[in-house]
Amino acid sequence: MKPLVSIIMGSTSDLPVMEKACKFLDEMQVPFEVNALSAHRTPEAVEEFARGAQERGIKVIIAGAGMAAALPGVIAASTTLPVIGVPIKGMLDGLDAMLSIIQMPPGIPVATVGVNGAQNAAILAVEMMALADESLAERLTAFKSGLKSKIEKANKDLAEVKYEYKTN
Repeated sequence: MKPLVSIIMGSTSDLPVMEKACKFLDEMQVPFEVNALSAHRTPEAVEEFARGAQERGIKVIIAGAGMAAALPGVIAASTTLPVIGVPIKGMLDGLDAMLSIIQMPPGIPVATVGVNGAQNAAILAVEMMALADESLAERLTAFKSGLKSKIEKANKDLAEVKYEYKTN
């Protein structure tokens, strides 16, 4: 099995956030790899990874970074693959990381999800790949239908909650 998505984080301390992407990709039956690479501590390895990712069959890269948050942008500078940045909450509630990832120069785009939004990054990656994979598109449709069912069930449960002045 060869990976289609690569999940990269600055260090293993980011795993509790990035593991949400891992779980979603696993649920969608999408082969993926997970690695720790640092834009500041291992810049040569990051560049080598990014330049070789497409040749290895990677379709989308999800890169999580906190604080200086250079990792997604450094990866995007060395590949034509789509890169999805996940700002990780650290200082300033992750706003610093989010702004670092969003503010890329022209020609080096990085799609960016919300702070700690690794699951949304994985969903976005699957949406991209589902454009060319009918069975993946079907699994994604089933997942999204399940979201609707959860809200419908929540409303039914809320109808059972009683308060003296509640009107519904």
